[in-house]
Amino acid sequence: MPQDPTDDGLARRIAALMPRAKADLAELVAIPSVADPRQYPPQKCREAAEWLVAAFTEAGLRDVHLAETPDGSHAVLGHRPPPKGAPTVLLYCHYDVQPPLDDVAWTSPPFELTERDGRWYGRGSADCKGNVVMHLTALRALGDDVPVGLKFVAEGSEEQGTGGLEDYVRAHVDELHADALLVCDTGNAAVGVPTATTTLRGLANLVVGVSTLAGDVHSGMFGGPAPDALAALIRILDSLRDADGGTRITGLDADGQWAGAGYDEQQFRTDAGVLDGVALTGTGSVADRLWARPAVTVLGIDCPPVVGSAAAVPAAARARVSLRVPPGTDPRTALDALTAHLKAAAPWGARVEVEPEGTGAPFRAATDGRAYAALDRAMREVYGREISFLGQGGSIPLCNVLAGAYPEAEIILMGVEEPRCLIHAPNESVDPAEIEHMAHVEALFLRHYAETAARR
Repeated sequence: MPQDPTDDGLARRIAALMPRAKADLAELVAIPSVADPRQYPPQKCREAAEWLVAAFTEAGLRDVHLAETPDGSHAVLGHRPPPKGAPTVLLYCHYDVQPPLDDVAWTSPPFELTERDGRWYGRGSADCKGNVVMHLTALRALGDDVPVGLKFVAEGSEEQGTGGLEDYVRAHVDELHADALLVCDTGNAAVGVPTATTTLRGLANLVVGVSTLAGDVHSGMFGGPAPDALAALIRILDSLRDADGGTRITGLDADGQWAGAGYDEQQFRTDAGVLDGVALTGTGSVADRLWARPAVTVLGIDCPPVVGSAAAVPAAARARVSLRVPPGTDPRTALDALTAHLKAAAPWGARVEVEPEGTGAPFRAATDGRAYAALDRAMREVYGREISFLGQGGSIPLCNVLAGAYPEAEIILMGVEEPRCLIHAPNESVDPAEIEHMAHVEALFLRHYAETAARR
């Protein structure tokens, strides 16, 4: 990788720190910090939080401590004062992880960091404990030579989506104020492709229920004229897509176009695990469909299971529906449109009831400021190519809270996660080269951002 001749050994120091990074990640992955007390003891999240307190204190931050948030989780907070006239940068990550899901599907134990084929496997190895280790490696490599002020926050319930840190920020705006915010919970388009995520889709979720009969009736005696609630639900759900499988909801723009870097179709098929011979749904580029258009998913259906089902016409059925919405679409408007579409699509006069679950706003970052210029420079020096901009299909509600609390701050989404990481799935992994190179990017970014402030 190309290196800046003024780098003064930073890259070598980071490379020398990689064994320690692996040891740190192994310790963190071994703590099953799933923020769901129904599945895992809450003291494991506390253990992970206290691990971060010790590690970031050792890495040079001051007053690193736990702060309880309104959902009962603990954020880890710390800071480092800025040199005179220097800007302040907020470093974000989260230490809670997804549950392993299917233990049998894991090739190696989910809570044991395992090296295989040049990657490090384990739950949270990428999302987001890999980013925790990236921050630590960058700070250790800089040592006392940190040219900006730092604020640090690690969230403890991000994967549960209960909003503890979002509520904490609203109540403690001054505590986390910074000029640039590094939200490190995303990553590169591919290994070796330096990337910042500039848009996040919002969401609108609901449960739709369909009823047609007072109760189930015998299919031999009544099947035919008796309206089948499950068949009605299937028709309603099918109306949400066109013949190509693209999302088509009355009142929502279904033809948006993505202006950033593309996503190779074959690479997407590989990343998503699409089976041979199965077509992708929708039309337009993959990037258009992922980041610029609404996307509906049926998350679950309540209906009689195959095993144990009776010869009966179902009287009622329910489905949980999720709609991802791109920037520029109001999530409440999207929820209203989805609700109206489902009701209008009901066949045979079937009764439809909709229970809204919630909404999340989409996010778009402004990329024309000093922080993005400093990041582009750092990424060129480490990776030898200019920064790419991608969208992300997932939602990070905290970004909109931060944007509202700090409207003048630049928000950058970056990190060590890339498609091969399989975050949220069995066999999650991280490429250690991404930890090394993105730690280098972060350290150089802090230097270059300080330089831009000094020139003002």
